[in-house]
Amino acid sequence: MQNTVGLGLRREFLDEVLTQAPNVGFWELAPENWFPRGNEAYRTLDRIREQAPLTSHGLSLSIGSPDALDIEFIKKVKTFLDRFDIAIYSEHLSYCSAGGHLYDLLPIPFTDEAVAHVVERIRQVQDIIERPLVLENVSYYASFANELSELDFINAVLAQADCKLLLDVNNVFVNSVNHRYDPYDFIAGLPSKRIIYGHIAGHTEEYDDLFVDTHGADVKQEVWDLLDFAYQQHGLFPTVLERDFNIPPLPTLLAEMNKITTHQQRVVGAREQRFQKHSA
Repeated sequence: MQNTVGLGLRREFLDEVLTQAPNVGFWELAPENWFPRGNEAYRTLDRIREQAPLTSHGLSLSIGSPDALDIEFIKKVKTFLDRFDIAIYSEHLSYCSAGGHLYDLLPIPFTDEAVAHVVERIRQVQDIIERPLVLENVSYYASFANELSELDFINAVLAQADCKLLLDVNNVFVNSVNHRYDPYDFIAGLPSKRIIYGHIAGHTEEYDDLFVDTHGADVKQEVWDLLDFAYQQHGLFPTVLERDFNIPPLPTLLAEMNKITTHQQRVVGAREQRFQKHSA
């Protein structure tokens, strides 16, 4: 992907996408929401990818689970990615199954043992899908067995598995409030070469010290500021606006998505001004 902006594809505005072909850099979707639906759904995706490329953000891989990997599921994902020429398969650095599906994304303990467990599973997935696995830093509300910091855990997984990172800027901000760390230091500590693309989203402020990553509100200014810093620190990367609940009309979503372009242009403009100043 180039330095473009994307939007999560949702059924609430699917008909409008098909009839209006809105100006979106790329669409992000969850493979498991599509591949059980058959040929009609596939024809719909073929029409959509004539407008803009597709990328994928899965929900069910459960990379940190104690359960065995679902190899048949991963093979279905691979077939889906190949069918629609999708280069990127991203998932969550978390787990959602343990003796059965748990219907939530739960945090992996930040330990060396957990790093080794996850790294081995990532390698298996990458061998099957024949692509790098791209993992998202997740929001979490309780932490367990923290031998490592969240940042050290993520960096260890990325390095040892030789995989890539989906940088969710809102999750960094939410976690920084809930777990009392500096979000700017966190983002500065991530490896630029691993970042493939990013997410921004809205969250809910339940209390002063408890923010919840709901994907159901507009992006807060603190998150926009943090996105600017991430661009400054790591260079521009493609970025998706996520909205899963309280979904507004598509033109409203597109206007918020286009703010990403404005922030990217602002960072580039500031960089050019600094270059011209030093060159004068």
